[in-house]
Amino acid sequence: MNRFVATTADLQPGWQSRCRLGSVEIPAHYMRGGTSTGVVLWEPLLPADSVLREQLLRQLMGVPAVGSYAGNRQITGLGRGPATSNKVFVMNTERVGDGVRLISTLAQLASDHAQIDWSVNCGNMSSALLLWALDMELVEASASGLCEVDIRNTNTGVITTARMQRDAQGRFTESAIPGVLGEYPAVDLFLHAPVGNKTGALLPTGAVIDRIEGIEVSCVDVAVPMVIVEASSLGKTGHEPVATLAADQAFMATLRTLWTQAGLKMGLRRKDGVLMTAAELARSETIPKICIVAAPRDGGNIAVRYFTPQTGHASMAVSGGCCLAAACLLPGTTAHRVALGIATPGVSLMDIQVSIENPAGRLDTTVVAALDAGHLQIHSAAYRRSTQVLMRGHVPLSGASSELRQALLGVRS
Repeated sequence: MNRFVATTADLQPGWQSRCRLGSVEIPAHYMRGGTSTGVVLWEPLLPADSVLREQLLRQLMGVPAVGSYAGNRQITGLGRGPATSNKVFVMNTERVGDGVRLISTLAQLASDHAQIDWSVNCGNMSSALLLWALDMELVEASASGLCEVDIRNTNTGVITTARMQRDAQGRFTESAIPGVLGEYPAVDLFLHAPVGNKTGALLPTGAVIDRIEGIEVSCVDVAVPMVIVEASSLGKTGHEPVATLAADQAFMATLRTLWTQAGLKMGLRRKDGVLMTAAELARSETIPKICIVAAPRDGGNIAVRYFTPQTGHASMAVSGGCCLAAACLLPGTTAHRVALGIATPGVSLMDIQVSIENPAGRLDTTVVAALDAGHLQIHSAAYRRSTQVLMRGHVPLSGASSELRQALLGVRS
């Protein structure tokens, strides 16, 4: 039975903001989900005012309060360098019929500037949310040991079902995933109706292939809008180390042109619904994602090097993996051209496995899809991650403004 919690008073004792040694402190979980790390917060503890809420998040993660600061090491906060370690999930619950589901809102921060992106979800960090809910006693296991909860993400509208399994002694089924040393509690995540979450269409430009600056790309929106480019069209193999690609300034400049122009073609919008400008797309930390693809070499179905988009990804984001897997099923896309050994969808929905080779190993995905008269229908996509609680407790916000202190404590102190 999952438990609906309306206020902080319904949580475990002591799970409140407090003042200690002159600093206001907020309860937080520091967690790993898949190959990402970040912080998970309980929304009723946060200021309702969006300006104060963002002020809190910047201080929590150690990013600039305003403007930019090149080379910031984030030594004053919990964030660490790349986008994959600068995530904060703000959580709540809601009633749905006779049940309860979680509500997740992702704040994506960056180490070197103050802007916070509220426009996308993170599939990796989403895998931490069921374990967080179990730790907060919002979710309980069934008699069979199955732990399951639906999660509605407000950034994208996507509803995900997260599942974990415990034995009679309360121990979780564990799994090893690429990019993570050792085995940890396994989480299966199912994305429901993932097509067009940002643009409303599987092919946001209306075409299987678009030509930008003489380079053919496929623009696909499944879980996340992504630009897919054949590595060979950029003079690459698609098997290079990510650091080598990221250090190639000419290559990265070309990628920036491709994702910026593709983003304009896709009609990507800001959180407030306004169309993104070329300048906003060029500096975006989140959309559109971009990747280069090639034929597999190590037993998978396709090889990828993925960008988030400003930095190279050490493995493969699961949301991007679901998008790439779906693109492999659509005849004519850049992904379909190089993919090998993938089952052809039939006219009825069927499970299709797509294994994606990436720098950390292989990301295995399942796409439930059908193909009829060239029309690809995608019912859902699933992937497996692992998760862990790295730390839980109170985080001091040294130097918090008086307004933020008042909002967190309820009194000016």
